[in-house]
Amino acid sequence: MHAEVVVIGTELLLGQIIDTNSALIARNLASIGLDLFYKTTVGDNLGRLSEVLSSALARSDVVITTGGIGPTADDVTREAVALATRCGLVFSPLLMEQISSFFRSRGMTPSASNQRQAFIPAGALPIENPVGTAPGFIVEVGEKCVITLPGVPREMEYLLANQVLPYLRSRYHLKGQVVIRV
Repeated sequence: MHAEVVVIGTELLLGQIIDTNSALIARNLASIGLDLFYKTTVGDNLGRLSEVLSSALARSDVVITTGGIGPTADDVTREAVALATRCGLVFSPLLMEQISSFFRSRGMTPSASNQRQAFIPAGALPIENPVGTAPGFIVEVGEKCVITLPGVPREMEYLLANQVLPYLRSRYHLKGQVVIRV
């Protein structure tokens, strides 16, 4: 069993921001015994991203994405995952309530664009995000899965530790760890 990390964002691809998320994900996957075979960085382009995700699903059991699930028009990860997994997008009232609650707790109102963040591929398992506005989701494709996480490092790290690693341990009965000798 092996995994792949897909890091999404033109700012990462062009070196404007340093990718720290994939290193953190890699260390955490090793800690639960899941081999990481590939890391890919792709810009905010729906066609290229869905192509990368389709390739990742063809060669890896677990695909973890980070980035591209914010409220702006260039955040196309949810659409790309839907294309790659052949699922339509559906609105999740549960996630919209979580997003609205996050804003309310700070005395703010979500913008109309935040509603985009409550759309996930049909049949996906929602991952509520109590530390931010970008909920994640998991699409199970047979024995494989695509796990979509936010790109904001603090949010990604929280969801990885509290939702994703327990999910992976349980779903794939992971008990070991990858040990590296230097």
